[in-house]
Amino acid sequence: MNFAYTWKDTLAAAHKAGWRLEDVLPEGSRLDFSRPFLPESLARTRDLDFLSASERTLLNQIRGHAYLCVFGLVEEFILPFVLDHARPELGADDWRTRALLQFAGEEAKHIHLFKRFRERFEDGFGARCEVIGPPEAIAKAVLAHSPLAVALTILHIEWMTQAHWLQGVKDDQELDPLFKSLLRHHWMEEAQHARLDTLMVQALAAGLDQDQIRAAVDEYLQIGGMLDAGLSQQTLLDLAALERAGGRTLPAAERERFLEVQLQANRWTYLGSGMTHPNFQHTLGELGPEHRERVLQAAGGLC
Repeated sequence: MNFAYTWKDTLAAAHKAGWRLEDVLPEGSRLDFSRPFLPESLARTRDLDFLSASERTLLNQIRGHAYLCVFGLVEEFILPFVLDHARPELGADDWRTRALLQFAGEEAKHIHLFKRFRERFEDGFGARCEVIGPPEAIAKAVLAHSPLAVALTILHIEWMTQAHWLQGVKDDQELDPLFKSLLRHHWMEEAQHARLDTLMVQALAAGLDQDQIRAAVDEYLQIGGMLDAGLSQQTLLDLAALERAGGRTLPAAERERFLEVQLQANRWTYLGSGMTHPNFQHTLGELGPEHRERVLQAAGGLC
């Protein structure tokens, strides 16, 4: 496997994949709350057999809402990181500068899109759904780490997005068409972002010795640990939202089972599916085989 990406070619591909907010969220369009928003491979509601069919649909939609919000959170730190990466070499390579600015502009568009979808969700769902945050605090905590660690985290997220669309969303005909359209358009641009971030990882790693790269991978895993703690909190918030929307409090044993199944589902969605993605693993292997093995070992309990 050889990732012979270039700034010029990736910019050209990004222009072809570009779309407007109005393409994804037309005026007057509405979410269909009779249908699921996420594929079962991500939502994992079927194992919760103590929930009714309607409650499983509610939970799926709550998870879909959280999915958008979590992506909004991570793009709050991706945007300033990309801008900071572009700034030092402005003018040195015009293709690089334009590609990174295109990257940043698309991330800003995604944040805007997710906020608008969240407004549509809140208008139609009928119950409060809380999410972890605030975004500024999470962004500050992530950006406090080394540039290579942050770039690896972003690359993980981008390849994760590709896996979700291709392996779960694309062929699922049961999903709400509007929500599915959002995921498709997000995937279209993130496919180019994964290439750009691969180039950023390569540039940031160039000239670093193995001790420095090892330290950056350590920090990448620390960021993953921080996100994992947030997922535990989000699982509790999703449980509270389900009880509000469904109008009943689950018994203690069912609550315990819910938290077990849904925390594992969240861990796979946001951590395991990115850490084990073959393309992410390939980039880690280019940094050194030991780094690929360390991340695979860490991902072992997240499937």
